[in-house]
Amino acid sequence: MTQRLAVFASHGGSILQALLDAARNGELPMEVVLVISNNSSSTALKRAAEHGIPTAHLSHHTHSDETELDAAITQALSDAGADWVLLAGYMKKLGQTTLERFRNRIINAHPALLPKYGGKGFYGRKVHEAVIAAEEKESGATVHLVEGDYDTGPILSQVRVPVKATDSVDDLENRVKAAERNLVLATLNELVNRKQAAGY
Repeated sequence: MTQRLAVFASHGGSILQALLDAARNGELPMEVVLVISNNSSSTALKRAAEHGIPTAHLSHHTHSDETELDAAITQALSDAGADWVLLAGYMKKLGQTTLERFRNRIINAHPALLPKYGGKGFYGRKVHEAVIAAEEKESGATVHLVEGDYDTGPILSQVRVPVKATDSVDDLENRVKAAERNLVLATLNELVNRKQAAGY
């Protein structure tokens, strides 16, 4: 049975596009059934709309009360029948109701080798700037189950990417992004395979 995936993204949605391409090509046994963004003008929402996928802009602009926003997100995921939730460049914490309702089914992709360069303030380009400033020899990407705080929860998979002495921030970001997309696809496939092997 095809698993149903909801994707959260705040900006470009490059991972979302990779998932849509993989699902169309038969490389991912999942259907993206909902895309949620806290940014009403995000490219991720536009990508989803172009593919006929339901979208929702849910943020403090639509719900000023955090509890109501949390409830609205939980309801949207439930209405979509989401089996899994992927945070792909999503810049906000999820509320407790959502975390509890979808416990062990929410995963996050982070562009670094957690626990290094994770937590509040470490996102997107800022991660790669910090890696280069620290003169690290390698970076990478991590996929993990989501707990309450930023970038916390059991690690499911990681991929290592070399940092070259000549790298600009853009060079490193592009190399990590490519590896991160492949890691997310591989991890989602593994999760589906595990579920099928368990007989549900």
